[in-house]
Amino acid sequence: MAHKIEVEVNFAGIGEVARSDEVRQMVNQATEQIASKVRGLVGDDVPVTVSEYTTDREAAAVTIADRRGVGLQAKHGVLTRAASGIGADIRIR
Repeated sequence: MAHKIEVEVNFAGIGEVARSDEVRQMVNQATEQIASKVRGLVGDDVPVTVSEYTTDREAAAVTIADRRGVGLQAKHGVLTRAASGIGADIRIR
């Protein structure tokens, strides 16, 4: 016999957690780890930047701040490899 279970999602509470200092610290730590791996892959002469921002959650981006960045990602997948190297779940949309 199947039992019916009701679940109520507290979206406001989820948003509060997603914007918390603890989540920001985790996101920033992961982003710095990715940036460090990217720097190791591209060399010291290629600038790699980290940008923190908040939308409906804490977030950050790693950017190869050089005209060669697109080519390095397209040819060698340096950003993808760095992110997967720290255990990030990489998905193509």
